[in-house]
Amino acid sequence: MAQWGFHINTAVCTGCKACELACKDKHSFDIGPRARRVREISGGGWTVDETNGTVRPIGVFSYSVSYSCGHCDNPACVAVCPTGAHHKDPETGIVSVDTDRCIGCGSCVINCPYDAPQMVESEGVVRKCDLCWDLMTHGEEPACVAICPQRALQVGKIEDLRAECGDQCDILPLPNSEATHPNIVVTPHRNAQFSSVNGLRLISLEQ
Repeated sequence: MAQWGFHINTAVCTGCKACELACKDKHSFDIGPRARRVREISGGGWTVDETNGTVRPIGVFSYSVSYSCGHCDNPACVAVCPTGAHHKDPETGIVSVDTDRCIGCGSCVINCPYDAPQMVESEGVVRKCDLCWDLMTHGEEPACVAICPQRALQVGKIEDLRAECGDQCDILPLPNSEATHPNIVVTPHRNAQFSSVNGLRLISLEQ
């Protein structure tokens, strides 16, 4: 099997959310559901010098992470789906949803640590990232990858991505990878956080 996956370069991501919008447009999602999302982590604070009123930063930082389905080796959505609608392709490793078999029970939504499956209320089914395989088979990039002005996203065979970019995939706000083993590689921002610390804030929530 040639497992496909994503490289996420948080060192250059500006958090513009063009990838979110391109994905929603490609898959004609309703308002609300999104198969790709961008989150911003920030921390640090400010101090005021009482003698002269000068404001100084103390460890202030922020960075953005764009993520979607990791097309995991051990996908939680596949494990809990009662109808087999969620399945992992044996040739590409892509985890997809057969909407004809999906009953909209939401088990995958509850159990996926990456919030990848999204309930589309108007259709009564779940949808998620399918790596834009219809585009890939015609030599095109997934919508999120093609739109990124910073080229912060890359798609490829995971063994090639890891050989080129390393095997880091645990960075806040992403969950620990041990449970599902996602096929993603992350290039950390210089201020990347790998464990929770006091004062850490998750901003840029659902809008």
